[in-house]
Amino acid sequence: MRRFNSALTLKNRPELRFSEIENHADFSRIRYAQCWEDADILLQALDVQPGDVCLSVASAGDNSLSLLSKNPAKVIAVDFNRQQIALLELKARAFKYLNYDELLCLVGVRAGDRVKLYTKLRPHLSQATRKFFDVQKLDISRGVGHAGKFEKYFEIFRNAALPFVHAKDVCDELLVSRSAEERRRFFDDVWNTPKWRTLFRMFFSRKVMGLLGRDPSFFQYVQADVAEAILSRTEHALTQLDPSANPYLQWILKGNYVSALPHYLRKENYEAIKANIDRLEWHTGSIESVLEDIQPGSIDKFNLSDIFEYMSMDNYHKLLNTLVLAGRTSGRLVYWNMLAPRSRPEKMAPVLTAHSELADRLHKEDKAFFYSRLIVEEITC
Repeated sequence: MRRFNSALTLKNRPELRFSEIENHADFSRIRYAQCWEDADILLQALDVQPGDVCLSVASAGDNSLSLLSKNPAKVIAVDFNRQQIALLELKARAFKYLNYDELLCLVGVRAGDRVKLYTKLRPHLSQATRKFFDVQKLDISRGVGHAGKFEKYFEIFRNAALPFVHAKDVCDELLVSRSAEERRRFFDDVWNTPKWRTLFRMFFSRKVMGLLGRDPSFFQYVQADVAEAILSRTEHALTQLDPSANPYLQWILKGNYVSALPHYLRKENYEAIKANIDRLEWHTGSIESVLEDIQPGSIDKFNLSDIFEYMSMDNYHKLLNTLVLAGRTSGRLVYWNMLAPRSRPEKMAPVLTAHSELADRLHKEDKAFFYSRLIVEEITC
């Protein structure tokens, strides 16, 4: 039997209405123009079924859109950064009103008149989203996939730092399809030079990443050596995974997808997402505030990104309990740890089961390779 009072909602719990990170970070701009989380493993972990109701951290919108490919009854996307919601709205309207090639053009994958495409979409956007993008002509003209602070951070790395370590032809060679043995040999003999390791440790240090990429407050609960942890995961991506099939790595190195696309942009998923686009709704606010209006036992699947990374352990446990209250029995929660370890406490074992074996297997396949761990948990009460 569920251990929670089913008559409760977050309206009775004012201490959980606001996310902790809202008080510490700047959310006046697009931070992420792309979801740097692998939708392929997210969908496997969530196991979305037709008719499911999904709650999804919006971020850049990509993975919320990918959820629609599984024919859910509803996807509720939420982000307390109004600019991220504007980006999701723009991408959703692109699915509804543009053809597939135009969608790729708007994002920045293919060439074309992106300002003209935005003009076509503009009448279908909310006033707040029009007001934001009307003055973002440079980001529109380049493709909205370039518009985030995090993407600009990678652009600096690609154009101003990486050339001191590896020439363009070496970067191109890295992205060639090879066997695992050949990838390891190329990494050891060509790529993994002292200059590479030194540059990586500097550019992906806590200080530089906080200044140019992620907000410094995002590291508040991180104890690990940021650069060393990401360097280890990068080696895994370059040797154990196939760079020629990794869209995230390709965008970092080339500024575009060379031979692979993220799930939501693949042609085979376009029609399913388009057909279900009106099942997507979006809300500006924290997960906590949106849960105020959700009845207990309403949500089947939770895409939680890495939101717990930015919370104290106490606030993480409080929100986890609230999510279990909002979820249905057999509902699943999926989230990532980047550097701050978060997984359900043992005291919640009677109501939340950890699928550690599944999570570990999928984490080894994770093409968005920055994260230290994937968490998959199932509501069992």
